[in-house]
Amino acid sequence: MNVVVTKRARTLVVCDNGREVFRIPVVLGKNPGDKQREGDMSTPEGEFYICYKNPDSKYHRFLGLSYPNVEDAERGLREGLIARAEHNAICEAMAERRCPPWKTALGGEVGLHGPCPNKTWTHGCIAMSAEQIEVLYQWLKLGDTVTICP
Repeated sequence: MNVVVTKRARTLVVCDNGREVFRIPVVLGKNPGDKQREGDMSTPEGEFYICYKNPDSKYHRFLGLSYPNVEDAERGLREGLIARAEHNAICEAMAERRCPPWKTALGGEVGLHGPCPNKTWTHGCIAMSAEQIEVLYQWLKLGDTVTICP
């Protein structure tokens, strides 16, 4: 399974062997554009994978994404947001298909989850109904790809 989120359309599409099997509307970060740092309330853009599953999240279910990824780490290092050690830890986690460090200046703990208190925006995650996240939680496995497009 792979997932494509299109921010402009506010949709999430699940494909299985290239065939669309699920399409839903989603709620995204309050601010447009690619996530740059912790607290910017933007949803990241790029290639990620499911690196964490929490069946008992405060948002019903949570599928954690591999943000920040290598590209984010490169940018963060270049802009002085993270140190070389954090950059290396992110890159190592990506190479091993683990969750990257989530407590950096780049932000973290971004994922797919159920409903949140605000119905029109999130702090940077991708939210949907409890019923919809239930379906995704059952279908998606650790390592499945999630592409987030502008």
